[in-house]
Amino acid sequence: MNNHEINEILIKCGVLLEGHFLLTSGKHSNKYLQCARLFQFPEQSESISRVLAEKMKKYDADMVVGPAIGGIILAYEVARQLGLKALFAERENGVMTLRRGFEIEKGKKVIVVEDVVTTGGSVKEVIKLVEDLGGIVAAVGSVIDRSGERAEFNRPFDSVLKMDVDTYDAENCPLCKLGSTPYKPGSRKFK
Repeated sequence: MNNHEINEILIKCGVLLEGHFLLTSGKHSNKYLQCARLFQFPEQSESISRVLAEKMKKYDADMVVGPAIGGIILAYEVARQLGLKALFAERENGVMTLRRGFEIEKGKKVIVVEDVVTTGGSVKEVIKLVEDLGGIVAAVGSVIDRSGERAEFNRPFDSVLKMDVDTYDAENCPLCKLGSTPYKPGSRKFK
């Protein structure tokens, strides 16, 4: 599948939103990627996840872990296509953890996946969790890498699609200067 075909699927599924958005990082943007919309459509989700699974196959991992909420379905679908175990991590009292009886045995190789990587914060939390439990993070994968090469995980990182999306600090946001108020479409709350 080429980038044009991938973009067509993302547009068809309503993943790319335009407006004035407050991102999880606290930055503002005129575009927002709502990958949850992709996962409404099993056939398209499977196609996009297959591209990522093919890229992750070479890491010969034992399991795939994704952060809740964005990485849950992706972790499942990538793991399914690779014939691996799928887990998800979630925050409990503000700390990324495994719950629901999920375990990572010491020495197991893990692929960490996320729907969209901007700053890489959630992925870094999952990497720390996996390593604290004795797992080995073999690679990181995402549907969309919008980090502009700024997300650093100190291990291989690949995505289905790289996308440049402008972001602004709140005090320098041109949209705010025009009188617009940002909207927060994501799932994480600010403290």
